[in-house]
Amino acid sequence: MHGDVNVMDFDNRFAAARREAISRDFYHLNSRQREAVLTTEGPLLLLAGAGSGKTTVLIDRIANLLKYGRASDSDDVPCDVTESDLLFLEEYAGTPPDGNRADSSGNPLNDDRQVRVRELCSLDRVDPREIIAITFTNKAAGEMKRRLARLPGCIAEDIWAMTFHSACSRILRRNIDNLGYDRSFTIYDAADSTALMKRILKDLDIDDRDFAPKTVLNYISRAKDEMNSAGDFIAAAEKNYDMRRKIIGKAYAEYETRMKSSNSLDFDDLILLTVRLFRQCPDVLRYYQRRFKYVLVDEYQDTNNLQYLLASDLAGGYGNICVVGDDDQSIYKFRGATIENILSFEKHFSDARVIRLEQNYRSTGLILSAANDVIRNNKGRKGKNLWTRNDAGKKPELHITSDERSEAQFIADTVIASVAKGRKWQEHAVLYRMNAQSNQLETAFKRAGIPYRVFGGTGFYDRAEIKDMIAYLCVIYNPNDDVRLLRVINNPPRGIGDTTVNRLTELAARLDRPVFEAIPEAQNHEGLKSAYGRLQQFAAMIGELRSLMDTLPLDELYDELLNKTGYIRMLEEKRSDESGARVENVRELKTNIISFVTGNGGTLFDFLSETALLTDLDRDDSNTDRAVMMTMHSAKGLEFDTVFVAGAEEGLFPGARSIGEPEEMEEERRLCYVAMTRAMRALYFTSARRRMIFGKTSSSQPSRFIREISGENIEIVESPGGFSDFDNGFTGFSFEYGSGFDSPNPYTRTETSQGFNRSSGPGRKAGSLEKRSASRAPSFAPGSHQAVPDIKEGDAVEHEAFGPGVVTSLTPGGGDTLVEILFESSGKKRLLLNSASKYMKKRQW
Repeated sequence: MHGDVNVMDFDNRFAAARREAISRDFYHLNSRQREAVLTTEGPLLLLAGAGSGKTTVLIDRIANLLKYGRASDSDDVPCDVTESDLLFLEEYAGTPPDGNRADSSGNPLNDDRQVRVRELCSLDRVDPREIIAITFTNKAAGEMKRRLARLPGCIAEDIWAMTFHSACSRILRRNIDNLGYDRSFTIYDAADSTALMKRILKDLDIDDRDFAPKTVLNYISRAKDEMNSAGDFIAAAEKNYDMRRKIIGKAYAEYETRMKSSNSLDFDDLILLTVRLFRQCPDVLRYYQRRFKYVLVDEYQDTNNLQYLLASDLAGGYGNICVVGDDDQSIYKFRGATIENILSFEKHFSDARVIRLEQNYRSTGLILSAANDVIRNNKGRKGKNLWTRNDAGKKPELHITSDERSEAQFIADTVIASVAKGRKWQEHAVLYRMNAQSNQLETAFKRAGIPYRVFGGTGFYDRAEIKDMIAYLCVIYNPNDDVRLLRVINNPPRGIGDTTVNRLTELAARLDRPVFEAIPEAQNHEGLKSAYGRLQQFAAMIGELRSLMDTLPLDELYDELLNKTGYIRMLEEKRSDESGARVENVRELKTNIISFVTGNGGTLFDFLSETALLTDLDRDDSNTDRAVMMTMHSAKGLEFDTVFVAGAEEGLFPGARSIGEPEEMEEERRLCYVAMTRAMRALYFTSARRRMIFGKTSSSQPSRFIREISGENIEIVESPGGFSDFDNGFTGFSFEYGSGFDSPNPYTRTETSQGFNRSSGPGRKAGSLEKRSASRAPSFAPGSHQAVPDIKEGDAVEHEAFGPGVVTSLTPGGGDTLVEILFESSGKKRLLLNSASKYMKKRQW
């Protein structure tokens, strides 16, 4: 008894008041978000729709664990609390959220009373080291750490906020010797693995025209995800009399052998060996299960089988696993992701709770309505419906153009118009299904003078000279890394040609040693005696650099590397058009090294691991104001004011391979949903009536995904020139909106001059959509400004997007004129006059 209060009533009242008091810290969240934050115990699936604030929920959930422990999700009441404590907590819980600093009588809550509130509301507070939060990119992990660092009293570095691969790398660095590896392993990226596989296929006399290295590596990756060794793979192939798989299995076996010999791991190995470690060493598993009381996994819909096994192993101690994901955004099946992990979460984890985050904070109402129209056609989903308090906004639009060139021109015109109204270039993104579509888009943007970047192009760490430098650093750290060593052994040229390299690798294979360890034996090999001196000089240089590894700071070691190898001298002596930029890149790598050491204080191993684990997203430079082009897959997790989904056509999007394959079609539909929900304010689809790709031209029909959008949520617009220059005898299609895609060919030719036609659909009147006039296009579309043929040096001009400027030079050529203009606000621009003239006019001084 607590005074006159029944014990059970007391405990129920106290637990309720405590939960309400804790929830006051999270009043800025909506009710579903707050429920997710306060649910701390057991398995929890957060179905987080696009733009629903999942990162905020994750951060606040961690904050709740650190400050209050499991109190918000428990009925346990400490035995030493009193009735006075209960009344105090109920009074505190009853004040409005914005009155946190005062009680119900208006008296300020001093620090002592704040401490009392926290003490009464805490139950088994969590140490930061007891939390692991797994993400898919280093960028996401870095953002999480930055936001965690703002939490009072939180040491963000103590929380394992990192990617699957980074977490496994850290675990293996400490325990991999249990599996027969040395802890000083190196990590192969995709290019390194491909280089090794090329050599293996050559050595095994396997024709890489029939067995492309990347294809073989994909088979190996899938086998590893199923935890099948090379032996398992070969046995299955023999059982099924599959000769192709037997040959791949032979390459797999050799790949396993060489990776183990060089003490190297690829990305799949990082997770596979960690799972294998847990199964073979129960004491290691128990250590991590005891350490991590709470396991959080972001983007759970993108996990594969190994990642599921890893997460479930880590959570096996306390059972507190929270996964965040969206089954409607599962788009990485080609990388091995399985949507079944999220669809079957409740089967995998008994007593799991599910909370849906459906309020969207990103997009307008009509964009969300259109996206919901599309995704509800998928059968393999758990089901949710995004909604928003944002304005309805304008309808998404489908613009039908004559071909890919007019499509690109429409997009360029629209971007210019938007920037002219005050928006930034970087607020515009063009998304497409395949990289080849960027060709005409880039041409149109260049001609229009639009600054842009192609996301996923050659990144800094993908450049040959940077990969050379990283290879040198890898060899310094681990001389047994054959792939990296063979990359640099004659780079710069030092008289060790292909013949010598081939003989050396053959010798190493006979001795069953790494290539570096075979160099001393070269003096006893008839075919290598003449090259032995040069090989020994290379080995001595690596040895000298290795001796400096533990004594010099990493940036000074890099200086010694450049000096001893003569790599920069080689580039400078080439005197090619690219050599200057390549020298700058090599030198710029030192900036990255210094930044890494300053921010992380890590070793060479740590730096090499960091660079190996980087992704295109991590290397994104978002500080420059440029429009963006990227594949729809690359756009996941990003948002833009204005989004163009280019090439919304049958056979292109959805892709031809998915037609007739229900599972593939559902993945394509999820991809469409992802693309649509990247848009905050404006969403455009474009569809070309004919398109040339890979040198072949074909006629196109608008995507079935457009047909799945109800008539109230999309507007069809004929862009200028959209139908006027067709010579195929028809100018329109007819189909119903929002009614699925049961007919094999719902797009039919119609004898009409009214452009794009439709029959009646939900909320629409039957009949055709009248042809839109040119006035619907941007005000500076072709023909809206007179060309400026008499422009000359010194003329003052006004550009729609760049503003006022002065012409500084004109260079005729190629049927056009290159005009250089110095703009007052954006500096010097070089534009092609034929294209630029429609965006600008002459003005008076």
